[in-house]
Amino acid sequence: DFVETQEHYKSRWRSIWIMYLTMFLSSVGFSIVIMSVWPYLQKIDPTADASFLGWIIASYSIGQMVASPLFGLWSNYRPRREPLVVSTAISVAANCLYAYVHVPHSHNKYYMLTARALVGFGAGNVAVVRSYIAGATSLTERTSAMANTSACQAVGFILGPVFQTCFTLIGEEGITWELIRLQLNMYTAPVLFGALLGVINIILIFAIFREHRVDDMGRQCKSINSEGEENDAVDQETEGNVDHVAVVALNVLFFVILFVFAVFETIATPLTMDMYSWTRKEAVFYNGIILSVIGIESVIVFMVVKLLSKKTGERAILHGGLLIVLVGFFILLPWGKKLPNIQWQEIKNNSIPRTVPTEMLMPFWSLEEMQLPSNHTAEPVGCPLTQSWCLNTPKVYLAQYLSSDVLIGLGYPVCNVMSYTLYSKILGPKPQGVYMGWLTASGSGARILGPVFVSQIYTHLGPRWAFSLICGVVVVSLLLLEIVYKRLIAFSVRYGRMQE
Repeated sequence: DFVETQEHYKSRWRSIWIMYLTMFLSSVGFSIVIMSVWPYLQKIDPTADASFLGWIIASYSIGQMVASPLFGLWSNYRPRREPLVVSTAISVAANCLYAYVHVPHSHNKYYMLTARALVGFGAGNVAVVRSYIAGATSLTERTSAMANTSACQAVGFILGPVFQTCFTLIGEEGITWELIRLQLNMYTAPVLFGALLGVINIILIFAIFREHRVDDMGRQCKSINSEGEENDAVDQETEGNVDHVAVVALNVLFFVILFVFAVFETIATPLTMDMYSWTRKEAVFYNGIILSVIGIESVIVFMVVKLLSKKTGERAILHGGLLIVLVGFFILLPWGKKLPNIQWQEIKNNSIPRTVPTEMLMPFWSLEEMQLPSNHTAEPVGCPLTQSWCLNTPKVYLAQYLSSDVLIGLGYPVCNVMSYTLYSKILGPKPQGVYMGWLTASGSGARILGPVFVSQIYTHLGPRWAFSLICGVVVVSLLLLEIVYKRLIAFSVRYGRMQE
């Protein structure tokens, strides 16, 4: 074992900072278009419906789910710079493709699907990032480093919609550069900006990033990933088996945490358009602001969690975080008397007094239609009749929606960073690339099923069913945490090499 020199320490932390940046950029790649995918999709391909939107949003995560274990495996045996540069280059190319999905004459929606899937494939590098940080930090540095990583990821998720909101100033038409058929508008500017950030990231990985590895005590070790170095002796520290029950349990908990948040993120736009009669532009704009505020809240939470976990331990905080998320979704259940405004195609909905019983609405509506001037320019707003629950499910009040936003913005980051930290501690000093790949993949699986859940359960059965089911899922995960609570301890503690 070597004692760490000052120079090594500086180089190690510089490399960790580059990993933070990579994490930030991969999450910006996801969130920078999330608010505008739907209006853009409707613009370039009228044949696309809301269920196809679910696929486009999910395709990012499908790409990430496939790529994470692969990049993780690659990073266990080769210099990590290779998977990092390749993955970022794929994301850059995919963002450029997204900027051109309006060009083909048909099947535009499939080009958009491909572009998002490839951006997601590139984002599979978060497994490499997490495993590098786990290997390059001692146990005492780990919670803080993992919190910083999650904070960078959260800042990416927050700033994405903020960038998107700024780019709406360019407008839907924007500028067209005929020579290379490039349209620069509120839909394409964000992805081109994302591509530029990716190029900067690749340059920094070449310039600054170096391989480092330290053991749980913080002593410098040889890294498997360094070029030309062979690990002759197996470190005695790595002897002992990983607790696979704890590993599987954390994968399940992580899945639930990301599933719940993905549902929340996906439902924001349709829920607010249905309940508060917001137009598409209003929904994108207001939810962008709300998500940004939640993001700022998350970053503060990450910083507080670093201090709190030293006092109470990671497991207790994870437990608390899940409880807060449960309360957040419970608040969203509709319980008032007032029904949401119904969207009448081609009619402004204020023409209908809401006191009329629903059975009488149809004939009443046809009467009204005769007397209305044919002004069809306005975008129909309100709860669409295709969702039959609109006629009998009470409205979710804005105050409910906002307080639930605050609670979920508090609970989610707590759960996220604690599950990663516990996971990396349980795995101990062995190379964590593949394990981190599985954890990232279970998170991506959750992000795929979240939007699908929303498009099916919410659209067909309404908010009451959707949010009740979520509450049930969170309760089950709390029970699971109780069962495995005692097993969620660091590898070195489990084998008696360190005190907890």
